[in-house]
Amino acid sequence: MARLCEDRVAIVTGAARGVGREHALLLAKHGAKIVVNDLGGAVDGTGADKSQAQLVAEEIIAAGGEAVVNGDDVSSWNGAKNMIDQAVDTFGKLDILVNNAGILRDRMLVNMTEEEWDSVIQVHLKGTFAPARHAAAYWRVRSKETDGPVNGRIINTSSTSGIYGNVGQTNYGAAKAGIAAFTIIAARELRRIGVTVNAISPTAYTRMTDSLREYTEEEIEIRDPRWVSPTVVYLASEAAHDITGRVIQAGAGQVAVCEGWRRGAEIEQMADPEALGSRIREMCGQVRKNSGMDGFELD
Repeated sequence: MARLCEDRVAIVTGAARGVGREHALLLAKHGAKIVVNDLGGAVDGTGADKSQAQLVAEEIIAAGGEAVVNGDDVSSWNGAKNMIDQAVDTFGKLDILVNNAGILRDRMLVNMTEEEWDSVIQVHLKGTFAPARHAAAYWRVRSKETDGPVNGRIINTSSTSGIYGNVGQTNYGAAKAGIAAFTIIAARELRRIGVTVNAISPTAYTRMTDSLREYTEEEIEIRDPRWVSPTVVYLASEAAHDITGRVIQAGAGQVAVCEGWRRGAEIEQMADPEALGSRIREMCGQVRKNSGMDGFELD
């Protein structure tokens, strides 16, 4: 087996369980040195326990790899900076940042509290921005020192809830849609220094999806988090230097490159709102809905 990430250094946030754990293990299997970041909180973000992250690090080390544990809060400006510094201080550099940490506070909009909104946006959206910002600053300095591309990789985590929409998740979906937009813009900004920025939209059976509905054994197997990670490992490798600004769905038996918002039917501008409304109604009937998945139950 070719080791796609030999001697590269990766941070994986939310790496103690589920999808993040599989990312960390497969990156290590492909030669990467891993900073296993996780607060160790519950699905809703409460509590903290680094023991599960320590088990992942120990599993990597037992298999012959290199790993350290980091318990910083990804949504903390200083915590995110410390995480980047720890990777560089421990392993001498940073090549890969996988922003995977997340929480759920599902609630219908009419019942959602301010705290439920703020906490989800904080962990997902700021928890993507803060590590990415400090990693980007580190890579910019390196690019000036080496006078060339740094082969940096940022891989964010979006969701079908963000790119297609899902009832009861206005907070989570808004954050995940924001991450998709963040990915596209950051990719444009960082390309000049040799950093690619992509996002995955994972479909996986984890503790975050366990309560959504009943799953058969076959569904659980095909949604095993390990099926998401090969996409992440390839995007993290130097071979993926020309793939950037993409959102890729992975899991449940498929891998798909998503297409973003684009202009559909159009007419010339009109001054009369009533006449315009009639034409807008016609155009809405001519184009796909955002998801293009009428009747499809989102995971």
